[in-house]
Amino acid sequence: MGSIHSYTVAAGRRYRISYRKPNGLQATLRGFRTKHEAEIRLAEVEISKNRGEFVDPSDSRAPLGSLGTEWLAARQADLKPSTFRSIDSAWRIHVRPKWERRAVGSIRHSEVQAWTSELTKTHSPTTVRRAHEVLAGILDVALRDRRIASNPARGVKLPRKVAKPRAYLTHQQVADLARESSQPELVVFLAYTGLRWGEATGLRVTHVDLRRRRVSVEENAVEVGSAIQVGTPKTHEKRQVPYPPFLAETMERLVTGRGRDELVFGGGTSHLRRPKSTSGWFHGAVTRAQASAEQAIADALAAGQQPPPLFPRVTPHDLRHTAASLAISAGAHVKAVQRMLGHASAVMTLDTYADLFDDDLDTVSEALGMAAASSDVIAVLSRDNNGGNSV
Repeated sequence: MGSIHSYTVAAGRRYRISYRKPNGLQATLRGFRTKHEAEIRLAEVEISKNRGEFVDPSDSRAPLGSLGTEWLAARQADLKPSTFRSIDSAWRIHVRPKWERRAVGSIRHSEVQAWTSELTKTHSPTTVRRAHEVLAGILDVALRDRRIASNPARGVKLPRKVAKPRAYLTHQQVADLARESSQPELVVFLAYTGLRWGEATGLRVTHVDLRRRRVSVEENAVEVGSAIQVGTPKTHEKRQVPYPPFLAETMERLVTGRGRDELVFGGGTSHLRRPKSTSGWFHGAVTRAQASAEQAIADALAAGQQPPPLFPRVTPHDLRHTAASLAISAGAHVKAVQRMLGHASAVMTLDTYADLFDDDLDTVSEALGMAAASSDVIAVLSRDNNGGNSV
């Protein structure tokens, strides 16, 4: 047990507590105005020691800035460059200016809540959540190191992310977009394989199996700043993805005459850069496809015919969503779609494309009805409705 001692200062009598830390070293806390306050604090210290929750006050005075630097270095080692860049940006712009000089033990839950609420007024939910994730992650390390007794960033109310409606192209719309594009092979390939942009542009000739109509996704070319960094796929897992028979001739043409390590798409030696959202070849192709669709709608209405659908505003990543949509509508099982897209689990695929699988409910119901038609189920119900046997 510790002990309590009184001492005198200019303002009067004060109390200090003495106790041994878990490592056996002696420690003292001073400045208690009453003996009762000192007794309460000493009891808290002893209880925390018994529970294994003791926090050394000197450790809790560590500035968050120094811990943040260490946390970022650790995260850089296990994150993809593009992911780390977004976290580093959140640290530099939002977290460090606010919390850098604060002792980790002085940060309060209410302060973190006020900070996130203020950020929400001027920033998107994604930005706020990422900044909070960085602060909470640093404080998690402080908690594990026994610098704080609990993480004040946990349990904070955060803004809800509003999912944007996804754009799915039909088979015809894929054809229309490819027709207007300077990279028609890449457009069709993305729409029917579901590869991410960096996975497709990172494909090399050696990754293409013409006989089995499969590509091996082993590299991911990501644009970080002005440079392209090549690493493993997003989930760090290599995977085999099939492409449909109508792409066989195109894929053979793309790889013929190129070395095994040359790239499939583009000039063969340098990776295609992701087109900008407001300019570039993809944006131009979408704009022209939309104009053609609008003209086709006007012509159909003038002729009293059923108009075609509007052409949606899409990005290259929407072609990945399109691949999922086309596969699901063709009857692909969720596990097959998961493997094609490289999701970590089928649950992730279901969560991501729940709206598409909802459409399958009608198909299931109709299929059950057709199967039941060859049995006596319907007849039994008809007999029951007409006053059949009862017990």
